[in-house]
Amino acid sequence: MSYTKLNYRDVESVRDGMHFLREPLETEKLGVTVVECEPGWTSPEHDHADQDHEEVYLLLEGEATVTIDGESVELESGDAVRVPAGATRQIETGDVESTFVLAGAS
Repeated sequence: MSYTKLNYRDVESVRDGMHFLREPLETEKLGVTVVECEPGWTSPEHDHADQDHEEVYLLLEGEATVTIDGESVELESGDAVRVPAGATRQIETGDVESTFVLAGAS
């Protein structure tokens, strides 16, 4: 078979509503995560310098602020932001449930 198909809801949520899809999709260079966030959810501050992969955060529903290297970037539904590998990043959602798709590549 030349493709892999799944519904992210069939992948067990690991922590804080995070559905990691890399392994179930059998991707080699692309990571995809769907995050279903409660209002007021905050991710840990981190970077991906050691893995040397950039990420794109796409906010499907809700509202959020992504802090990138200390700069706050406000996102509304439909907005996407690219984050370089070495930049620190942290997501904080607003007062409503929010859903993100996070994609990272190396």
